[in-house]
Amino acid sequence: MTRWGTTPTRLIQQRQKQRPAEAMDFPAAVSRGALRVPIDFGGFDFSDYAAGRGGEPAGGASGSSWGGFRDIFSSVFNQGGQKTRGPQEGTDLEYQVTVDFWTAIRGGVAKIQITRQETCPSCKGKPSGGGGTCPECQGTGQVTQMGGRMKFNISCPECKGTGKLEDECSTCGGEGTVSRTETVEVRIKAGTRDGQRIRLAGKGNAGVNGGPAGDLYLIIKISSHPVFNRSGDDIQVTIPITVPEAALGAKIEVPTIDGRAQLKIPPGTQSGQKLRMRGKGVPSAAHEGTRGDEIVTVEIVVPPVRDERSKEILREFAKLNPEDPRAATFASV
Repeated sequence: MTRWGTTPTRLIQQRQKQRPAEAMDFPAAVSRGALRVPIDFGGFDFSDYAAGRGGEPAGGASGSSWGGFRDIFSSVFNQGGQKTRGPQEGTDLEYQVTVDFWTAIRGGVAKIQITRQETCPSCKGKPSGGGGTCPECQGTGQVTQMGGRMKFNISCPECKGTGKLEDECSTCGGEGTVSRTETVEVRIKAGTRDGQRIRLAGKGNAGVNGGPAGDLYLIIKISSHPVFNRSGDDIQVTIPITVPEAALGAKIEVPTIDGRAQLKIPPGTQSGQKLRMRGKGVPSAAHEGTRGDEIVTVEIVVPPVRDERSKEILREFAKLNPEDPRAATFASV
């Protein structure tokens, strides 16, 4: 059982025998030199922290008397912890840019207005400089702070450990950067896809104190087209055909991104059927020399029958072809 009159040194020795070194508490670590801090223990009586006021125990369990000791270290080390401001990298920017349908397919240049932080022209990105010796620490960069009967040498909170006062730049207010809106031109590669991210290195916000600039990321949004619909590197288009073309087969002209092209309609083609035109899609931006396909969806257009002669022909056609197109549907019900 530990007596309250025992000195901290003996307490530490007893605890070291009872548990491994890695479990050693904060006061023991300080006593053995595991934590190297500029502390002056001269004239300090540890017995005051081994007992509460009036010689009574400071806590109800063994070892809780070190709570006050920890509190002093915590309160002191949490002050004046700021360091000299070094180079800081600029932050990244992200913008969405709308690209024309044909520009995304064939390639080109897109323009976008962005607002970014640029290096301050007055201080050249170094917003503060030496403004004379700090009167708080007399240029040493450190001040002495008392914690009970302990003395601590900590970084001077006034000059942040530099020993000199800092003068803020009047142009940027000490930020090192100023806001500026500019027009950026970006090269769009042929075959660029919707949602693709383009990185422009060094086009983000400027760094401070000599730090590098961030990057600019552009998210591509491709505008729609009234006829063509793009899916990856494939082009999709819907084309109407007549009843005779669908029944008998035919060769028809269809639009492609390269102009008009011939498409063969097989006999008996049904409405909604998809026909593939290989190599008529978008040039791949990832694989040079390859292209997607054009997928043609055919829709059979039934013309209005206005004259009696056409009606007679259709009635005769129905007699010659009595198949019921709904038979398979009812058979599955």
